[in-house]
Amino acid sequence: MTIHEQIVMQYETYLTENQKFTEKGVKVSAARARKALAEMAKLCKDRRKEIQEEKGE
Repeated sequence: MTIHEQIVMQYETYLTENQKFTEKGVKVSAARARKALAEMAKLCKDRRKEIQEEKGE
């Protein structure tokens, strides 16, 4: 799975868990949403590096 696909997957997880937390008050979903956001941050940094390397600068 590419980093891009992983970012998309984590974003979808975030959306789902955030909705469960905000609309239904499921507290464990807040932790899952935060985890997805943290993973996205890491993946975004990795993707930036990939793009920079592909660009050749």
